[in-house]
Amino acid sequence: MSDDQNSGTPKDSHYARLRRAHRDQNRGPQPRPRNAAEGEPAPDGLVRLYGLHTVRAAIDNPRRKIARLVVTRNALDRLAPGDPDALPFPVAIVEPREIDRILGGEAVHQGAMIEARPLVPKALGALGGTPLVLVLDQVTDPHNVGAIIRSAVAFGAGALITTQRHSPSESGVLAKAASGALEHIDLIEVRNLAAALDEIHAAGFRTVGLDSEAPEQVETSFQGDRIALVLGAEGKGLRQKTRETVSVLVRLDLPGAIRSLNVSNAAAVALYAARRFLDRPA
Repeated sequence: MSDDQNSGTPKDSHYARLRRAHRDQNRGPQPRPRNAAEGEPAPDGLVRLYGLHTVRAAIDNPRRKIARLVVTRNALDRLAPGDPDALPFPVAIVEPREIDRILGGEAVHQGAMIEARPLVPKALGALGGTPLVLVLDQVTDPHNVGAIIRSAVAFGAGALITTQRHSPSESGVLAKAASGALEHIDLIEVRNLAAALDEIHAAGFRTVGLDSEAPEQVETSFQGDRIALVLGAEGKGLRQKTRETVSVLVRLDLPGAIRSLNVSNAAAVALYAARRFLDRPA
């Protein structure tokens, strides 16, 4: 190739840059390529729940409206041995990589996923006769809320009460952290938490708010035969109005070098203490 063909003046390079800029401007914004780790969006009105415990519990819950089950052959044998056509919803038997593609590479699905309607939250009037409930004051992380639900069900809490705003919606991440417990507890949403706490008081509950700086220990704070444990978000804790409304503020006694716990761990410890008090001999 000759030197003439390789040569170019600064003026030529300047016009080439202008032409490229003009083409890019006329092309308009380009769609962001989908990250394989993100998966696909769920169909309108549905959530995708995954994991063997989560899916098994959802299938067994008569309140759960399932649109379809996507499952590997091995997972199906563990979930529903027999004829998959006998299930009351469509079943797609696929390879694991297909579920990876739908959910994204980071979802630990164990070969099982459902698309289903979210559970409909109940009103506070549906609280019923349970002696133990959990109240969350703007805890937003779905991993924490899922873990709290798991502990709440393990210790026999009858309901989880959250605010309509600043609370995570039902999702695969939340349900996986709950490990099937989402199907075994009443979910109650309220607009105004302070007003809801007043209603809870009227129903005979003693509301116990957890605060790391409170003077009283949780074990000595329990009274009566109905307890509502109230926990705030990590970092900011309970809001001021919530602090003013609960029956008592308490702390977990932590004698070690670490003086605070993750909110889901704190919930588990408080639930254990509350359950022991409620189950004490008469």
